[in-house]
Parts: sequence; structure tokens; C-alpha cells
Amino acid sequence: MKRVVKVEIITDSLEVENIIKLLEEVGVSGYSVIKDVTGKGHRGVRSGYEFADLFKNSYILVVGEENQMHKVVEAIKPIIKKFGGLCIVSDVILRIHRGDD
Repeated sequence: MKRVVKVEIITDSLEVENIIKLLEEVGVSGYSVIKDVTGKGHRGVRSGYEFADLFKNSYILVVGEENQMHKVVEAIKPIIKKFGGLCIVSDVILRIHRGDD
């Protein structure tokens, strides 16, 4: 078991590549992306445009050491402020991870 910080980001799908670039710039070696996330927020229901990434949301999950995740949050803050979205930060325990046993 290892204590790590989990950062969950939900934002406009058009910003995913920019966020991935920022993750790599701060040294994040792995992440997960789930496309076409739907739901309801302060701007109402968001389900996107069927034939393009317009108005669609994506979910990005990344875990890591606290100082690195702090850098992630600071790096994506301008994107969330400009394009909207959500960033959830929580302390978690990583129980199973290849190579960490």
C-alpha cells in the first residue's frame, strides 16, 4: 500500500491534448482518459455534439506523489478557469500497482 494523491479532471474534450501535454511537462508518467463524459453541472446538462468533440466533456484520472499532483493542479488551473470543468483532489491509498508490491 502506498499513499498517493488522486486528481480527477472533467473538462472540455477539446482541451484533453493540452492537459496531457501539461501532465507530461510536470513528469506524470501515466494517466487515464475517458471520453464523452456526460452529466449535469452549473451550466446544465452536457452531452455534446454527436459528430465532433464540440461541447463534449472528458474525464482524466491521474495519481502520484503530493508535490507532483500539486504541480498538476496549478498547471491545469488556467484551463479549468477558461473553459470550465472540475478538478477533484483527494488522498487515496494505492493498493495494487505493478512493480510497487
